[in-house]
Amino acid sequence: MSDIKINTSVSITASIELTEGQLRALDALAGYGPDNFFKAFYVKLGKAYMQPFERDMRELFSLIRAQVPPALAGIKEARKALGLK
Repeated sequence: MSDIKINTSVSITASIELTEGQLRALDALAGYGPDNFFKAFYVKLGKAYMQPFERDMRELFSLIRAQVPPALAGIKEARKALGLK
């Protein structure tokens, strides 16, 4: 007897281009940490809208904290190498 197993997977990703100012804004937002972000958000705006996305937002905060600071450091180094402010 043969077994047939079918596995299907769909992955959707998006790319976004940000200005330096937008990167700095993301860095500042994520700098508060997800716990403080959710605490303030839930107190001011309630849980109904954001709570279903909390896990994904926490992942997004981790991604921002891991990738944005090195990008900003690269911008700083490029400016230094070019003699810019």
